Amino acid sequence: MRHTCFLILCGLWFSVSTQAQKATDKTSGNPIFNDWYADPEVAVLNDSYWIFPTYSAKYEEQVFFDAFSSNDLVHWEKHEHVLDTAIVPWVHKAMWAPSIIEKDGKYYLFFAGNDIQNESGPYYDASQGDKNKQGGIGIAVADHPGGPYRDYLGKPLIQDFYHGAQPIDQYVFKALDGQYYIVYGGWGHCNIGRLSDDFKRLVPFDDGQLVKEITPEGYVEGPTFFIKNNTYYFMWSEGNWGDSSYRVAFAMADSPFGPFERAGTILEQDPEIATGAGHHSILHVPNSNDWYIVYHRRPIPNQGRDHRVVCVDRLFFNEDQSIKPVHMTFEGVQANPINQ
Repeated sequence: MRHTCFLILCGLWFSVSTQAQKATDKTSGNPIFNDWYADPEVAVLNDSYWIFPTYSAKYEEQVFFDAFSSNDLVHWEKHEHVLDTAIVPWVHKAMWAPSIIEKDGKYYLFFAGNDIQNESGPYYDASQGDKNKQGGIGIAVADHPGGPYRDYLGKPLIQDFYHGAQPIDQYVFKALDGQYYIVYGGWGHCNIGRLSDDFKRLVPFDDGQLVKEITPEGYVEGPTFFIKNNTYYFMWSEGNWGDSSYRVAFAMADSPFGPFERAGTILEQDPEIATGAGHHSILHVPNSNDWYIVYHRRPIPNQGRDHRVVCVDRLFFNEDQSIKPVHMTFEGVQANPINQ
């Protein structure tokens, strides 16, 4: 009996000790939050870190977006269904790859919907019984990063397959000259377009083109941009999203139009940690030299096609300002309280 009591007491002490250790943990851990998510977009909004991912599931179940906020990159608060198909009635499946940007006190959430496959634009899905279903890249808008959001246009911003690019995987950014651009594209093609000041349309270029193709060697999908020391960094995903070939490459140029020459791979599988690492975004902590990459990967063992989780690791640069290969970890990153 005395031996049994000793074991029980030891078990209680171990449980309390473990809980205390977790409570004082200084790192985010990877994945950084539970459940299956992919295609994370990270941003600093309203003095907080925010991540908007794709819900990783069957296309027919991808009918909403959750968001996550944090003040230190370690403790994350979940904001459920900040956008869903009840708010955007022209979408009925495959809500993908949200991209968030603040402008003039409003928060614009760009997203892809319906996995549109038809080159001519509107398509017919017999299962829906509606010949006027649409698809492509849409926009929602809100007064706060966590919503509530409303459908901004009531239709897609981009629906046609310009230069062979499927209208998915959009990323929106502000260039050095103050112009806002959207880059996007699947099926091995990437386009860039100029956004009107109110984000309601694309502004044609001087040659009449609505978008220009900037596809680099190896590009498949998932484009993202960032600017450092007046240089444009273009990053994208290569390989097959469903297997271990998925990876991230990058290029650098003095213009958002390139030319972008592939400089190398910076994120790929590590058989000791995870496979299928890709479709990421980049975080620069304001007023610091701290850079991070937020991405999805496939845990080992993997439980199926849609088993993807969101992770964060540090991003470092070489002396020539090229990007160093990312070291994937289980630990994640240390707490970094946001300081504006």
